Amino acid sequence: MVFTFYAQESFSSPKDNILNNFSKIKNMSFDFTQQIEEKIEVGSCKIQYPKLLRCLYNNKDRKEIVSNGRSLVIKNNRHNKSYIYPLKTTLLRHVLDKKFILEEIRKSEPSKINEDNIEFSIMNNKTNLVKIFFDSKTYNLAGWKTTDIYQKEVIFKISNIKKNIFIEKNTFKLPTL
Repeated sequence: MVFTFYAQESFSSPKDNILNNFSKIKNMSFDFTQQIEEKIEVGSCKIQYPKLLRCLYNNKDRKEIVSNGRSLVIKNNRHNKSYIYPLKTTLLRHVLDKKFILEEIRKSEPSKINEDNIEFSIMNNKTNLVKIFFDSKTYNLAGWKTTDIYQKEVIFKISNIKKNIFIEKNTFKLPTL
């Protein structure tokens, strides 16, 4: 009789589990809920590291946000209006930079832990704060909190994550302006 033992990865802390899980992610798709003040929007996104993003909003404006790693376009398809920003001028540059997030997590401790989320606070130039949330049970990315260009708090919550999936090459092509 032959017994086979499989070593199960076991880490000592939630932080170690997050680092292990997040470091293995190349890309992901997910649904989201975004809240800015009282306005709530929903939709779906794809992220491919480093710094690629496409989010489609389920609203009457059919808004989409796309990052090609250098630029970020916010497009209102209903009115055919587009706004383009250098990605480096937005706080999303941190959220889309897996290497940066992993480095920040390694050198810090969670700012908050509860039964739902483990939160890490990341400072940018000592003025802007990005909070990154991870699910307390799965250690998956669960969302983030930033401030938009109008100094309004943006809470972005993630659900239904699919990791390391096939994503078409032109998914992150900027929409025509």
